[in-house]
Amino acid sequence: MKSTPSLLALLLPAVLLVVLSSFKGSCGVDAFVVPQSNTFQTASAVKHWNKKPQISSSRIYMDPGGVDLVESMSSVWSSYNLALEQDPLVTKSVTAGVILGAADFVGQALERNQESSTGAVEEQGVDLARVARFAFFGFILQAPWNHFYYLLLDGALPPTEDPFTATTGIKVVIDQFVQAPIFTVLIFVFLGLLEGKTYASIQDQLNRDYKDTMVANWKLWVPATMVNIAFCPPILRVLFLNCVFFFWSIFLSLKLNNSEDSEEVV
Repeated sequence: MKSTPSLLALLLPAVLLVVLSSFKGSCGVDAFVVPQSNTFQTASAVKHWNKKPQISSSRIYMDPGGVDLVESMSSVWSSYNLALEQDPLVTKSVTAGVILGAADFVGQALERNQESSTGAVEEQGVDLARVARFAFFGFILQAPWNHFYYLLLDGALPPTEDPFTATTGIKVVIDQFVQAPIFTVLIFVFLGLLEGKTYASIQDQLNRDYKDTMVANWKLWVPATMVNIAFCPPILRVLFLNCVFFFWSIFLSLKLNNSEDSEEVV
């Protein structure tokens, strides 16, 4: 488990590069300006992200039938942005449920690989109940929490055209040193209750793992939050967060379940 934060630190730059490369040349000023309405989701931002990208003459096709892969991906992206405009909370919740469920699935695969290489235990199948718990957590708690949290944060401190401002720095500090410690406790409690743990057992786990979890959290989420707040349009912030949360959920899945296994041994 001690190697997991290092793995996340290696994977994060790749995620950030992919996201930033997709933003480069396509994020207009309008995408970063919050309107005066309470929704904080600008029509100009959605229209901007729904524009068909400039595609070079070199195209990728899928056999059979010569389907244009780039055009298909562009269509899916446009449909997703339309869903964000029409039903933002539902769209973000479904996305988070799928991503976090997949993250736990990958986490279990890593666990099985570790155990088989060491010969510690016999190889087991996928714990679908555990996958469902993480998916349910993403759908019910993680996405709604961040949806409304960013609405409040951007309402109190509206986004700026220049990504590197004092406002951005203040928002990162609030996010990581006020919001994150509270939300991390909620994660422990929520997932613990879903597993059927008692409050006393959850408290014991917090006493053992909370400090290490927060240190790992800041290593990953301080730079990720800076990128999210500085460069992502408000309507796409939860999507970016979900993509990074995929790797963070793998860490949480391994951390929480390894802690549970050690508790059973004791």
